[in-house]
Amino acid sequence: MRKVIVIGAGLAGSECAWQLANRGIEVHLYEMRPYQMTPAHRTGNFAELVCSNTFGSMELTSGAGLLKEELLILDSLIIKTAKEFYVPAGTALAVDREKFSQRITEILTHHPNIKVFYEEVRKVPRDEVVVIASGPLTSPALAEDIKELVGYEYLYFYDAISPIVEADSVDFSKGFWGSRYNKGGAEDYFNCTLTEEEYRIFYEELLKAEKVPLKDFEKAVYFEGCMPIETLAERGYKTLLFGPMKPVGLIDPRTGKEPFAVVQLRRENREGTLLSLVGFQTRMTYSEQKRVFRLIPCLRNAVFVKLGSMHRNTFIQSNRILTPFLNMRKYPNIFFAGQITGVEGYTASVGTGLMAGINAARLVKGLDLVVPPEETMLGSLIRYITSKQGTLQPMAPVMGLLPPLDQKVKSKEEKKRLLAERAIRAMKAFKEEILKE
Repeated sequence: MRKVIVIGAGLAGSECAWQLANRGIEVHLYEMRPYQMTPAHRTGNFAELVCSNTFGSMELTSGAGLLKEELLILDSLIIKTAKEFYVPAGTALAVDREKFSQRITEILTHHPNIKVFYEEVRKVPRDEVVVIASGPLTSPALAEDIKELVGYEYLYFYDAISPIVEADSVDFSKGFWGSRYNKGGAEDYFNCTLTEEEYRIFYEELLKAEKVPLKDFEKAVYFEGCMPIETLAERGYKTLLFGPMKPVGLIDPRTGKEPFAVVQLRRENREGTLLSLVGFQTRMTYSEQKRVFRLIPCLRNAVFVKLGSMHRNTFIQSNRILTPFLNMRKYPNIFFAGQITGVEGYTASVGTGLMAGINAARLVKGLDLVVPPEETMLGSLIRYITSKQGTLQPMAPVMGLLPPLDQKVKSKEEKKRLLAERAIRAMKAFKEEILKE
């Protein structure tokens, strides 16, 4: 049986291993956890979600929602399992993260074509078919070897994690349940309300709070979609009111009006016993997080089961290094997948893992490598990271990546709907094409 090495059992590596194994390829899957942990992971389970428990929107007219639908067409293990462990979160695909990762681990460790090695890979084999899916938290030794392998200094940005609180410790009299614009279930989000004075006090103390210092040789380059709340606050007094604390689309049933500011809490597990602070990524010290976040009225007596943290995310300049098939120009037998390629978000990581797995299998079978049509979200995203001119910055799946429609459409929503329908047709045709070979 032909063999492929997969380095890393995160979302991308797990999806990649599954795609390879189901195509009759022997997979050697390497994962250094739990024997060597990262600054953000808590377990040794595969596909552990470390930032948030949501894969983003499920609406087909959003980039993340469309991409998930495309991945289901291509038989994605990760997205299918995420739906199995769904927890209510409005229009977002949120999961019970522990049950989700446990299930992925069970499936892969029991697959007859997958051999798991719990050890650190310090050097990438140059003469075997390999998929590097070591993620943004790649170990220092492997990172150094990747730097030598790709021949370029690669960039980095910081990712920040939101705190999680026990639901029993939340004062539910200080807010109301409801989704923005009434989209989704009535009890998907709890909205902690703040008056203008309460917001002012919170804002001022947030600015004063002690932060975890950066190391001398590190420069903070944040991805806008995961910006620490205190960094947003530094941009101005009202910035948070247009960001994670915006009240737009939320009507307090107790007053019939929009609150001055809100902090949304989202269910973290099926039982609803844990709630995460939406958009409250932070690099404040642990003691300061407790002090400052307890200034939010509904969190006066909050019990934090997990505090926010911050870690360095590493990614390569894929536009200089990779082909559209996600293998290296210099070493066609070596593929990259996941956030290390410069895609942003869980769903995008899964997508690159899926395509790297398909193409690595095709390579060892002597078939032509493939890339989804540019009309699809997955195809557009991969083309972007592998062909962008200039410096590559992390990119999430957004509708703006798709090529324009042939006809002009005035309505933005109608345009998105037509783009999504076109993408789904193209992905179904792509699947039929590659199944023939």
